[in-house]
Amino acid sequence: MSGHLTVLQQFPVPRPTTNPYLVMLADHLRAVPGVSVQNFSWRGALLGRYDAFHIHWPEILVSGHTPLKQFLRQCLTVLLVIRLAITRTPIVRTVHNVELPQGISRVEVALLRFIDRRTDFRITLNETTTLPENQPSLLIPHGHYREWFARHPRAAQQDGRFGYFGLIRRYKGVETLIEAFRSAAATTRGLSLRVGGKPSTTELADTLTALAGEGDDVLLDLHFLGDDELVDIATSSELVVLPYRFMHNSGSTLAALSLDRPVLVPDNAVNRLLEAEVGPGWVHRFSGELDAEALLSAMEHVRASARGPVTFIDRDWDLGAARHVEAYRRAIAARRGTPAPTVRAAR
Repeated sequence: MSGHLTVLQQFPVPRPTTNPYLVMLADHLRAVPGVSVQNFSWRGALLGRYDAFHIHWPEILVSGHTPLKQFLRQCLTVLLVIRLAITRTPIVRTVHNVELPQGISRVEVALLRFIDRRTDFRITLNETTTLPENQPSLLIPHGHYREWFARHPRAAQQDGRFGYFGLIRRYKGVETLIEAFRSAAATTRGLSLRVGGKPSTTELADTLTALAGEGDDVLLDLHFLGDDELVDIATSSELVVLPYRFMHNSGSTLAALSLDRPVLVPDNAVNRLLEAEVGPGWVHRFSGELDAEALLSAMEHVRASARGPVTFIDRDWDLGAARHVEAYRRAIAARRGTPAPTVRAAR
């Protein structure tokens, strides 16, 4: 199967707040000969012509800022899935998250499971992702951010500076980071912490502000970060800390490493594999709840380690785009009952 391929991506025309992962994916797919990418609109999804529908975060389809908007989106989602079934158009999903979002309604859960059952092909970002039995899939590692951030100037590193950047949600443990930092700073001089990102709720923002206190050793930038601000926070830090209570795939980890900054992340199978990939001294891990001892120990190891250049394996975006095309064509072949193309083995 080698004809022209049109893929509908789940996200609309990019805005400044769009995840760079999505923007880079679409840009590199459009650079592949014979491939067209459509950005999402309900009109285009329901009435347009395309060969495959690529979902990233299905919960976005069934959520809304008001009850009416949410109800309308849920109705449209059901119509879309029915339309895809009738036209034999496959759903391809990138498995960014392995569990359903917390705090959603039973209707949202039912719809997400409906979409999940209808999914024809899955793209995994790391080899530890568990998939449904007999589910066709392809491993395509999350691309790096080197080119994306290259146009922004880097800040001078601040000795003793811990940094955090990214959207702030409860499961990411930023409150625990501030508390651990406060304990560490009480025993060790010359430390500072800078936290940047938009909290998911005003209550969470208030909690972080109260924990930070009035001292000048904790700096909070509680808003959506532009790329220049993200680069400034990351590169001014001696160690980037991502204190997630659960981490499976993390663009923030790859962003920090793309900016040549060591990271402290939860100890799990994904991060152990990443540590082996990028080389010694770049990925440091903590177990359980982050505390002052883990922060200070990681900083000590950062200062003592001899680090070579960060090594990324199979995270080039041109290679990733080619593999996405292979995934789409395999999904289309399976849905239409035609022979599947041969997929190249991972390098």
